[in-house]
Amino acid sequence: MQLTAKTVVIHETGGPEVLRIEERHVGDPGPGEVRIRHQACGLNFIDVYQRSGLYPLALPHALGMEAAGVIEAVGEGVTHLSQGQRAAYASAPPGAYAQARVMPAAQVCPLPESISFRTAAAMMLKGMTVEYLFHRTTPLKRGDTVLFHAAAGGVGLIACQWAKSEGITLVGTAGTDEKCSLAQFNGAAHCINYRTEDFVARVAEITDGKGVDVVMDSVGADTFERSLDCLKPLGMMISFGNASGPVPPLDIGVLAQKGSLRLTRPTLFTHISDPSVCQAMARRLFGKVEGKEVKIHVDQQFPLEDVANAHRALEARQTTGSTILEP
Repeated sequence: MQLTAKTVVIHETGGPEVLRIEERHVGDPGPGEVRIRHQACGLNFIDVYQRSGLYPLALPHALGMEAAGVIEAVGEGVTHLSQGQRAAYASAPPGAYAQARVMPAAQVCPLPESISFRTAAAMMLKGMTVEYLFHRTTPLKRGDTVLFHAAAGGVGLIACQWAKSEGITLVGTAGTDEKCSLAQFNGAAHCINYRTEDFVARVAEITDGKGVDVVMDSVGADTFERSLDCLKPLGMMISFGNASGPVPPLDIGVLAQKGSLRLTRPTLFTHISDPSVCQAMARRLFGKVEGKEVKIHVDQQFPLEDVANAHRALEARQTTGSTILEP
């Protein structure tokens, strides 16, 4: 008897309407692979970028980069996971929007019993992103100040709590007063409603004109250029997403004019390409959650069959915290 699983697949790029649910054959794992039965799947902006074609995939292709579940079978050479073990991941290749799948094992992480599947599926990509932003991109120390855009989103709420746990002052931005309150409740020292306030002027006011040490920006086109004006001399601009569209080409001379600024465009997947680094990042994230320094907010959930509406809500900025799909 062949094992099949409902899987979300795109055959063309476009809007949420291109997402299809298909029954796909799921085989046995080969060397270095596992078969995992998902209990919850995560939703992230990278899924939108892949669906729209901003990040091209060879089509047709399954979508989804993050999930949690139980290991059903283990291929030859896999030693860190075993059949029946709880596990979670955020890694390539896409295909996490599924009831079950076979995938490379190296970036699949053993999941502590104290963390639910629902929480794990909501936090792996976002939480490990925060881990590399605060620990692997530029030196940050207690007392430093960070400007974090979209502070009430899935990555943002984790970042607010992470910053507070590390003694870092986080200044957030969000699009409503309610979202600003949510960010501050989760540890942001300040939060600026960018629809009613000039965030550059407010950052100058908050920092007594000095600017922030680091900007962490997943919004992209709408915020990038003005974010440079929020940095102190020698500050670091970390552009790690494109929720409002890709950042236009930049004359790097602008970085000199604005104070010898530094700029980087990292991705989680570069960091986790080394399996030992990936596992270490996951352990640090699990420690933050188990130690109650970080609480994962799962504010929306959709059945897998309703994935198109989940994408619509994310793109319309109607979500807070994390969103999961239930397979």
